[in-house]
Amino acid sequence: MKIYTPDEIKIIAESGKILATVFKQLKQEIKIGVSLKYLDSLAQKITRENGAQPAFLGYRPEGARKPYPASICASLNDVVVHGLPNNYQLKESDVLKIDFGVKYRGFYSDAAFTVELGKIPDEAKNLIKATRAALEEMIRHAKPGNHLGDLGWTVERVAKKFNVSVIKGLTGHGIGKDLHEDPSVYNYGEKGRGMELKPGMVLALEPMLSAGNGEIKQKADDSWATMDGTCSAHFEHTIAIIEKGCEVLTL
Repeated sequence: MKIYTPDEIKIIAESGKILATVFKQLKQEIKIGVSLKYLDSLAQKITRENGAQPAFLGYRPEGARKPYPASICASLNDVVVHGLPNNYQLKESDVLKIDFGVKYRGFYSDAAFTVELGKIPDEAKNLIKATRAALEEMIRHAKPGNHLGDLGWTVERVAKKFNVSVIKGLTGHGIGKDLHEDPSVYNYGEKGRGMELKPGMVLALEPMLSAGNGEIKQKADDSWATMDGTCSAHFEHTIAIIEKGCEVLTL
């Protein structure tokens, strides 16, 4: 587990601010009839205009069959992560997850959000609310002296409260000089167990929840989808552990 200096964390935060700028503009463009490829090209354009690079473009994550050919992950409905943006045009009742990373001055940031298109079932609304709440609770518990198990425990607790399932085959991760670093940040765990959180740690916290049983499968395009075809949701922030708690770097 890498420990980053305050100066290094400042650069990661600069990367995160660029990412937040991209997200702000993407959210304004996400509407029924817009294609996923358009959102991908827009994200890349804004990132490069800010002197940074899309972190996912050409990156080969663990378990993938080939390098990723796009800038954003655009995952629809039952697809949890790594959905490839194509010519698909967004439709009424779609649930879209956008996952995106930025590389700036040699440091990475990573974040994700879920958005609904038009009217969606109450079950999907509940799922999105639960996943957002899970990330908020993870952030609240991310402070020195707590453990990785505390973070996973909070996600499980929120999932139970909202009657949804944790997707256990996918995790958050350390981040900084590399897009994916140790440790894995599981969305389940026991209080007081696992690595102790210390100032200087930088983590990508990303709860992923399902309206079904939480089992997943890898599709031919390397994306991950729920096994039972139920809706999924995903929120993520890059955070740094500091003396007084944590700082969210992708706002």
